Amino acid sequence: MTETMFWLITALMMLVSIAIFVLPIYCGKDQDEEASRDELNKAFFRDRMEEIEEEAQEGLIENQGELAVELKQSLLDDIPTQQAVTESKNTVSAMMLAPGVLILVILSYFLYNTFGSYGAVVSWQETTNNLPELSQRLMSESQEPLTDQEMADLTLALRTKLQQTPDDAMGWLLLGRIGMANRDIQTAEGAMAKAYGLSPENSDIKLGYAQSLIFSGDETNVTKARGLLREVIREDHANMQAFSLLAFEAFERGAYDEAIAAWSTMKKLLPENDPRIAMLERSIARANTQMNVGSGQKVSVTVTLDEDVVLPEQGVLIVSVHSADGAPMPIAAKRLPINQFPLTVELTDADSMIPERLMSSLPEVLVKARIDHDGNVMTKDGDWFGETLPFALGGQSQVVINQKY
Repeated sequence: MTETMFWLITALMMLVSIAIFVLPIYCGKDQDEEASRDELNKAFFRDRMEEIEEEAQEGLIENQGELAVELKQSLLDDIPTQQAVTESKNTVSAMMLAPGVLILVILSYFLYNTFGSYGAVVSWQETTNNLPELSQRLMSESQEPLTDQEMADLTLALRTKLQQTPDDAMGWLLLGRIGMANRDIQTAEGAMAKAYGLSPENSDIKLGYAQSLIFSGDETNVTKARGLLREVIREDHANMQAFSLLAFEAFERGAYDEAIAAWSTMKKLLPENDPRIAMLERSIARANTQMNVGSGQKVSVTVTLDEDVVLPEQGVLIVSVHSADGAPMPIAAKRLPINQFPLTVELTDADSMIPERLMSSLPEVLVKARIDHDGNVMTKDGDWFGETLPFALGGQSQVVINQKY
């Protein structure tokens, strides 16, 4: 709706409102007054005639006929002349109605300006018209990245388009990628699933869906993601994104040999001078370090929740290893998504916070677990937590989250 159309429609609505306000004053009130007056006189006449008859029967009056004639005469005297009726019809002038009409118009526009959403509707329509430009900027690596507000605008415009064309698989894919960029895993997974349902053979959609499933943290979803990624690699043996996601998922699962194999394949597919090779070599070295961690140099802890704990809608679980004296600075730590509890977590030297002080250098440790509600590891107010008693390195323990900062 254009601005001109908006003002035309509101003007038409105001004319209708004014007509509803004015017409009854000119057309209906006099007729109603005349009818009401006539009915009232008739009712009064009937009641009085009944009283005269009752009084005559009781012998209270002797001139019943004269009284009836006088009553009829008074009824005729109360009928207004045509001139009086005409004058009463003309008693309301336009000048008397003007203030009411003016108040009606001013009050209507004031209330709409205060409680209406015309500005939001205009902004929404402008954003919808900018969808192609915003989409191109999101997909292009050479252009300036979108701001948070532009990302929100793009999401709104895209949802509007998908409401009109729900069978647009690429539109759902784009919405899923926006969800991933905003770390909104629920939106990303739902949009990617919709896109995959519409176009299950599209490799880009398979990759996007697999990525959202991996980051959901659910074991069943991760298993499904591995299957999708392997399908993509069977169709395209040089798909770098599929290998990268497979390596990431394998590393997080602790299958370091699978991660090394995927990263090594990626190295072979890249040109010799590609700057990404150095990053791949660092990843391979880290996986080798994890594989070479000796027995007895790990900490295993099972995390459970007290029945009073209320999980936040968004947050993370932070599991940290401390020296046995309870020093606040952790020696090693892991940051995990909030999944089903209880869960078992293993920490090794690869999770050490300071390379010069490895976890394996401590004879005894204690473990703390905290549900961080805002993603900021420095903020603790309102967070639930729990901690173990000191135990020997390499052993197993259990921590119950049952306290609150």
